[in-house]
Amino acid sequence: MALEQVFKCPKTLGKLRSGPLGGLLDRFCNALLQAGFTESTIRKHLANVSHLNAYLGAQRHGEEEPLSASIIAEFFSDYPAQARHQRPLEQHLAGVKASINRFVDYLRLSGRFETLVETEINPPLLAMYLDWLREHRHVASGTIEIRARSIGRFLQWLGPQAAQQVCSELTAEMVESFFLAYAKEKGYAARRSMQAALRTFFRFCLQQGYIRQSLDRAVPTLRRYKLATVPRGLSEDPALKLLQSIDRSSPAGQRDYAICQLLHTYGVRSGQVRILRLEDIDWADDRVLFRALKHGKETLLPLTQEVGSSLIDYLQNARPRCRDPHLFLTSRAPYRALGSSNVVSNIVARHIHAVGIEITCKGAHIFRHGFATRMLDQGHSLKEIADVLGHRHLGTTFIYTKVDFKQLKQVALPWPGEAVP
Repeated sequence: MALEQVFKCPKTLGKLRSGPLGGLLDRFCNALLQAGFTESTIRKHLANVSHLNAYLGAQRHGEEEPLSASIIAEFFSDYPAQARHQRPLEQHLAGVKASINRFVDYLRLSGRFETLVETEINPPLLAMYLDWLREHRHVASGTIEIRARSIGRFLQWLGPQAAQQVCSELTAEMVESFFLAYAKEKGYAARRSMQAALRTFFRFCLQQGYIRQSLDRAVPTLRRYKLATVPRGLSEDPALKLLQSIDRSSPAGQRDYAICQLLHTYGVRSGQVRILRLEDIDWADDRVLFRALKHGKETLLPLTQEVGSSLIDYLQNARPRCRDPHLFLTSRAPYRALGSSNVVSNIVARHIHAVGIEITCKGAHIFRHGFATRMLDQGHSLKEIADVLGHRHLGTTFIYTKVDFKQLKQVALPWPGEAVP
């Protein structure tokens, strides 16, 4: 049995196998072992879930009765008053919640957890909109995920009016009211994302006959002049300082170093690093393939010695044994591919903060801007930079002309001297 692989004390084993959840904990333990969790982590999760087991036993919860979100909520409402813990209560409750959430995920897969249908965000309408984006607009999967979150929030704000037959009651004033309230608490990028999502959603609704008038123009316009900003990249010295500061004594540090080395050497997007697969590294010909994102182009670039060494170090000493074909995996079980590009940016931001580099933007994109700036300084043309960065249109690369100081000096006008009367 799986529990015997983790626990040796007969009293503990008997306690875990009693109560309403007793028949499930052995299988849950086996699932954690197969997912690659360490024995100490499994003991922690099972100890935390045992609190829920004791609570259900006191409530005379049936062994065959499925759990529900309301039962879990009741447990967390009652448990703090009777919890025994050595750490601060908030930390203890956070650990218990994380373990129970993982247990609930396991129950969902086995069909023993009742899920509530969130009718307020109208999943059918949202699903049809996402299918329309996928089949008729050929939108990338990453963009579809972003649109799903944006429109889900809008439909949740509408509440009962989110039903297809009631969408005809939407007005321009309602759309403007939602967007302005949303924009107050979000940055420019989030506002632009919501703006694009709403406009495509209203075009879909008009095409399907769910609204009577076009509402895409009711979404307020965010005025921002093209090429108005200057790329904020990480220059060579701070970038090398960041790489040298990464502690490679742990598996996570070896992974982070390889990721930052890729970003610095090739100037690729964080998403391109995240979706790298083992097959994309051609060790025989010393090449690495970066797949296209955001309608760009695939790039096949030479595998440098520094990058190759960092990847070999990660693959041999740090990458978990896992069937997942992605190159970079989470450092803790269950081992899987990195969830989103934000994970890579968070890794970069964490090391920037640790080394004390002062820079406004702290995401993975600072390496990309820094890479393009270095290429300009070395005399490469915009076309060459666009090819390496994977830009399909040269206009996308024009923003880097703002930091091409060698060329800017040639067009600078002399400062007018003082007029002599």
